[in-house]
Amino acid sequence: MDTVFKEEYLAGRCEFEAIDDYIDYWMAHEENPQRLAEFLGFSGQEEDVWVSESDEALKELLDQQKA
Repeated sequence: MDTVFKEEYLAGRCEFEAIDDYIDYWMAHEENPQRLAEFLGFSGQEEDVWVSESDEALKELLDQQKA
């Protein structure tokens, strides 16, 4: 996959639910050297919110960054 989820979402080129497709792609390509959060384009804070809170909290955080 040539695109990063966060960039695509923030640019309005995909819905938040597309994160599942990115995760599926990452899981199907085990040779990928990146951690999942890196592959998705998340900062440390975004990863922490996603892991410790919820998808909804992550979406809210990303929505605050939309142009």
